[in-house]
Amino acid sequence: MPFSFPPGRARIAAATACALVLTTLLGCSNGGGGGGGETASTTTGPSAGSGTRVTISDFKFQPASLTVSPGTTITVVNDDTTTHTLTATKGGAFDTGDIDPGKSATSRAPSKPGDFLYDCTIHPFMKGTLTVE
Repeated sequence: MPFSFPPGRARIAAATACALVLTTLLGCSNGGGGGGGETASTTTGPSAGSGTRVTISDFKFQPASLTVSPGTTITVVNDDTTTHTLTATKGGAFDTGDIDPGKSATSRAPSKPGDFLYDCTIHPFMKGTLTVE
């Protein structure tokens, strides 16, 4: 039997449903992240190695404030439903690049002491502070 589109309002509803599914699959990623800073590597699962772990969940960094030694490996795990980054807001000190849902990335803390503000470049209302001492 050949496929046919449903008539009238049902066709509009089907098209709307398809658009919503595509929007959900694509998330709100703008390809943020980008250059500069420490190198990040993406892994396939949320396992943390040695060092410190930051989890992204409900559009929040957990913990939002973190104190580490210079050069500490930081594993960032995205337990959220959309892509995020963890990126220094000034000077390019560190940047994980895009981390897809269910994935993780690692970066190293700067080698110089100080307070480093960070955010998600895709969702700039997500903020945190990395203190290196």
